[in-house]
Amino acid sequence: MELELQRLGLPSDNERPFVIAGPCSAETEEQVMTTARQLAEKGCHMFRAGVWKPRTKPGGFEGNGEMALPWMKQVKEETGMLTATEVATPEHVELCLKYGIDILWVGARTTANPFAVQALADSLKGVDIPVFVKNPVNPDLELWIGALERINGAGIKRMAAIHRGFSSYDKKIYRNLPMWQIPIELKRRIPNIPLVCDPSHIGGRRDLIAPLCQQAMDLGMDGLIVESHCNPDKAWSDASQQVTPDILDYILSILVIRAETQTTENITALRKQIDEIDNNIIEVLAKRMRISREIGQYKKEHGMTILQTARYTEILDKRGAQGTLMGIDPECIKKIFEAIHEESVNQQMKVLNKA
Repeated sequence: MELELQRLGLPSDNERPFVIAGPCSAETEEQVMTTARQLAEKGCHMFRAGVWKPRTKPGGFEGNGEMALPWMKQVKEETGMLTATEVATPEHVELCLKYGIDILWVGARTTANPFAVQALADSLKGVDIPVFVKNPVNPDLELWIGALERINGAGIKRMAAIHRGFSSYDKKIYRNLPMWQIPIELKRRIPNIPLVCDPSHIGGRRDLIAPLCQQAMDLGMDGLIVESHCNPDKAWSDASQQVTPDILDYILSILVIRAETQTTENITALRKQIDEIDNNIIEVLAKRMRISREIGQYKKEHGMTILQTARYTEILDKRGAQGTLMGIDPECIKKIFEAIHEESVNQQMKVLNKA
């Protein structure tokens, strides 16, 4: 599948990566202009800031709306940087065009709603502006592709996809799981779509920005969109995932950009998928051990012994059969579950021995 696309035509997108940077939210004129000037001094060509901020719950800072758009216009006039912001409604599109915003992006929550995406697409008919589409909140590749197709179908030919990770209910290292296999599959399905990585929303922590940027480059992604704030600790939204312009400049300076981009057949890409799966295995094991501790508490309260041999035999037999069906040596499965059972017993012992 190929969309009808043209080159983005953005500053520095003849190199990899092109970078869009700026604060999560446009908080005040002073904050916007201070951050923009610092980024411009570091050679940044494109400035991002959230004008409308969809929050999970009411009561948080939801952006300054139209009041912030003149600040974005001032950024462009003073620094020469192009400006980018998120749009979620046709009214947002109309206002952005009125104030000369150069790049629009569709957020993860909006991408997940085909009605909202179609409304945006209808409002963009006859407009020539780059539009980036973030992946939906949940790992649904078809929804992501559908959103790209709707926007492209409205005549928007300068497009890119933003990989910002996927939500998960359970506690994890990342704010949003990278699940690199999904953007890799997107690129396989739509080879001509530029891929942009959003390490800020994937990581959710400053210390994860640099390694995530490098992973994105190792996988051949075309660009980065990074949250950068003049005073991250005082940010009104997502403070923990923003970096100063100085730190961003350092991160970009140490990136290794390989001359030959990676492909799905490349061993580096395959190893990244293995890393992702290994992380998932550890998270699933952590859940299993949590349940083992709950079982240990139940046994303690009801005077039961920890070792239940019939149950242990049942687990080994069932898991061995499952392994055979999936092409895994049952002896290998047996060894794995013997180790898991041993650790489960250890977890239950800790509960029983706890005063």
